[in-house]
Amino acid sequence: MERSHARRVRLLAAVLATAAMATPAAVAAESRTGTLSYGGHERTYRVYTPAAAGRPLPVVLVLHGGGGTGAGMERLTRGAFNRLADQHGFVVLYPDGLDRHWNDGRGVATYRAHRENVDDVAFLMALVDEIGRRTPIDRARVYATGISNGGLMSFRLATSAAARIAAIAPVAISMSEPLARTGGPPRPTSMLLMPGTDDPLVPWEGGEIGLPGRRGVGRVVSVAETVRLWTSRCGCPATPTVAYEPDRDPADGTRVRREHYAPCRDGVEVVLYAVEGGGHTWPGGVPYLPARIIGRTSRDLDASSLIWSFFSRQTRR
Repeated sequence: MERSHARRVRLLAAVLATAAMATPAAVAAESRTGTLSYGGHERTYRVYTPAAAGRPLPVVLVLHGGGGTGAGMERLTRGAFNRLADQHGFVVLYPDGLDRHWNDGRGVATYRAHRENVDDVAFLMALVDEIGRRTPIDRARVYATGISNGGLMSFRLATSAAARIAAIAPVAISMSEPLARTGGPPRPTSMLLMPGTDDPLVPWEGGEIGLPGRRGVGRVVSVAETVRLWTSRCGCPATPTVAYEPDRDPADGTRVRREHYAPCRDGVEVVLYAVEGGGHTWPGGVPYLPARIIGRTSRDLDASSLIWSFFSRQTRR
């Protein structure tokens, strides 16, 4: 009887040991910095990977504005994308532009990335591939968001790497004139756009970018033209469903109008969050300069949460 019991104990131990070897161990959340040599430059980035059990994860590129950094973008968004990644399971990439700027296709000579015609589209796609060699990623669910210069870079990714980008969410920017001349994305691509009507750097009605008296860093088309180009290329209805978001902070001087254009071709969506009274800012984020310079920051919504909610519905087809 005792020998039979001992055999059962040994058998159970062997089964448990085999199961432990066959079941992948859960991977702990990781935040790290890295480098990638590309195009003759040593490029830097930050990456946040949530705890995961091996399933392929979506990837969100979060792109800083001109003069910023990936680390600064993480702070600007109050680390919200990292917390969302923990909750919903996706990789967050905070890359650094060359000398703090992206070559977003404006065709200006003000910044090194533009003067040297740095191929930031290829760099960012190479970075996604690099992350994919270390972490299983869902290549049909690669997204890009960013503020200002980073938002313009998101537009460029959607027009120059459309086969790899499922959706974009530019903040505090509209489409640059050179990219607008291309007619928009070459294939239906979902877009969430979040500009401020009172942005002192990027005119709502289009024109030169920059502070008054310090223009000359490129031109954008109006928000209305940006939406028209995108919805036309994506086969969306011309008339949106319009509603206002709740006025959660009446003291912030903003209201948020939501314009939803759907249904579009291939299940695509186009959404405009017009931040009435808003400035050159990330709604719900950190005001990185005084309001007298960049305008008001809306507290009526959390841009990061809205952007992920939008991305989570999109898959490249």
